[in-house]
Amino acid sequence: MAKTGNEDINVVKIVYSGPLALRLRSLAKLSQIAIATSIRHALGRRMADDWDANMETGIRFVRHQFTAAMRHRDIAQGRELFDSLQTQTDDIYEVTSSAAQGISGRWYDPKHRESEAVLLYFHGGGYTFNGGVSGRFAQMLSHHTGARLFAPDYRLTPEHPHPAQADDAINAWNFLAAQVPAEKIVVIGDSAGGHMALMLLQSLKAQDKPQPALCIGLCPWTDIGDRGSSLQGNNPTDLVQGWMALQFGKWLDPDQAFGREALSPISHDYSGLAPLYLQAGGREVLRDMIIEFAQVQKENGADVSLDLWPDMPHDFQAYDSMTTSSTTALTRIRHAIDTHIAAGGSLAGLQDITIV
Repeated sequence: MAKTGNEDINVVKIVYSGPLALRLRSLAKLSQIAIATSIRHALGRRMADDWDANMETGIRFVRHQFTAAMRHRDIAQGRELFDSLQTQTDDIYEVTSSAAQGISGRWYDPKHRESEAVLLYFHGGGYTFNGGVSGRFAQMLSHHTGARLFAPDYRLTPEHPHPAQADDAINAWNFLAAQVPAEKIVVIGDSAGGHMALMLLQSLKAQDKPQPALCIGLCPWTDIGDRGSSLQGNNPTDLVQGWMALQFGKWLDPDQAFGREALSPISHDYSGLAPLYLQAGGREVLRDMIIEFAQVQKENGADVSLDLWPDMPHDFQAYDSMTTSSTTALTRIRHAIDTHIAAGGSLAGLQDITIV
């Protein structure tokens, strides 16, 4: 059931996976956080004035799970913990999924295919996580865009640092480009997947390969280092924390063999490359670096536009019909794809930096 504003958000579905002990542990923590949050709200102590207790509970719970997983002595077991309990909206996605042949990844096909575009989707998770939440995000994008989507299972850090992800990204592009004309491909990614999408454009440029029709970054990670006051200042209102982003950067380049500048999209020039459409939340830790990236690339002469939702945290698109902000964001993603895939299309209404 769609909601008209953030005040009516409810967690409607819990999905479990993995060992029973981890499921019970996560459920107990979710219940503890829910009770504590309800008490805080009763006392007038809210994370944000326009967020209800359910919204805050969800953010606090994901934050806790990320923290526990990243600090686990065994990251594989940490991933199991993170995946053991996921909250989902009640949105129904009429999308079928099948394993790709010849490459590690999955195809997502919407029941009602309404777009000529084919999406190359790179999942988020700091390059370290790839659980059920990633598959759900892929289904959501395919459903709402009406486009076929390919999601590669790229290698993860810390076991596989750079250039593993960059190599897997270009391999995924080659796999897709062998079947679909470049002018029909839209590269899209959220969080670290946004970083991967942006860096792919530079790899394509370096290898003199054609650019996609469009590149979409959803709350993209644009600097693997410490940039912007929001990286720490927005910790209270986000599910991802500043220290996590910095740790993901260390896992990506553990020996600093490549360096921050080489691995940060903000340090590269996107003029003459594929058009960029970005989305960000005003309450996420990556907000400032995303805004600065858009400004820098605009100065460079790149075709870039950014939509900013002041009331939203990181990866807010996943709330789908449960917030007006996420609903609008998904609509604008489809608009960007439809207008740019069309011959002579442009991102009318999606120019520069827009506060939505």
